[in-house]
Amino acid sequence: MNFNRLNAITKKEFKHLLRDYRMLAILLLFPAFLLVVFGYAISFDVKNIKLAVYDQNNTEISREFYNSLTSSEYFYITKFVKNDAEVKDILDKKIAQCVAIIPKNFSQNFYSKQNVKIQILTDGVDGNTATIIQNYFNAAVSSFNAEKTEKVLNQKGIKAYIPFDFHPIFWFNKDLKTTRFLLPGLIAMILVITAVISVSLTLVREKERGTIEQINVSPIKTIELLLGKTFPYILLALLNAIFILIVGYFLFDVEVKGSYLLLTITTLIFLFTSTSIGIFISTISDSQQIAFTLATFASLLPSVILSGFIFPIESMPTFIQLLTNITPAKFFIKILRAIILRGVGLNAIWDQVIYLFIFAFLMLFLANIIFTKKEASS
Repeated sequence: MNFNRLNAITKKEFKHLLRDYRMLAILLLFPAFLLVVFGYAISFDVKNIKLAVYDQNNTEISREFYNSLTSSEYFYITKFVKNDAEVKDILDKKIAQCVAIIPKNFSQNFYSKQNVKIQILTDGVDGNTATIIQNYFNAAVSSFNAEKTEKVLNQKGIKAYIPFDFHPIFWFNKDLKTTRFLLPGLIAMILVITAVISVSLTLVREKERGTIEQINVSPIKTIELLLGKTFPYILLALLNAIFILIVGYFLFDVEVKGSYLLLTITTLIFLFTSTSIGIFISTISDSQQIAFTLATFASLLPSVILSGFIFPIESMPTFIQLLTNITPAKFFIKILRAIILRGVGLNAIWDQVIYLFIFAFLMLFLANIIFTKKEASS
């Protein structure tokens, strides 16, 4: 490999990139746009739940109960229901996500030491949100029960005894913030889109302009052409990754707990894998329009749906779990979450790195076969 020829191709590609303002703007602004959208808009955290209260008892203890629900950041009261007919209308019009119905005998049963039944009607269209709301209610009612039980026992001079005291501790993401979980996946998604689309377009552009023939008759080797063409976009994608980490630290409080060196090396390996997909697409595409469509389909959809970025792979059917191996983003997201969130070393991610290398060499092998056949037939 001649480094002078490699350097010349790299310089040429940098000049093309700087002159193509539209492509440069997309590569620089698109990651920032995705970061804002996914960082702020997409969240699995359920807060500010709209609650309607149908207080049929209307006593001090009933008011104390529903006020205990709104003392947290999860519930806020949007309406007080006056009759049974209003309940269905509130849920139909989504005035509230749930309705707490306090029965007429609430205080009477409470003071007479009988079980008090409280009905919670929840909008179950979104099953995930409904389940979370139910869990919040269970926690709030348990806390209210414990407080009242302790108060009653103290009045009787009996010390409250709790045989099992449960104190959960969450590692790696103690606040259980969705953003910390999504940010590593967002990095992988942006990098794979940037690398695949940009590399596939830059190689096909040479075909459309007819300059590929000049390159073929020149002493430039295939490896020099590929490295020279892809290096500027790998560098740009690496800068995007650094930018996302910096913004993620200041906006979302996500810091890298593992080795920066290991993170850099694995990111370069992933970019090598992503560019191999772009090279493969460029060999089967004859126009930039076709290349862009194929690159978008091959990078965006799998990295969002099949990579574990948003949807857990373990919950998918077995056939779909096998299908997830078509995207290298799946393996890189596991690496990123391990390094950024858990701070692990190479011993915990070496198998994912091997998968990336296998994927890259498979793409390059297929691209070489197709390119050779096309050259032989032309």
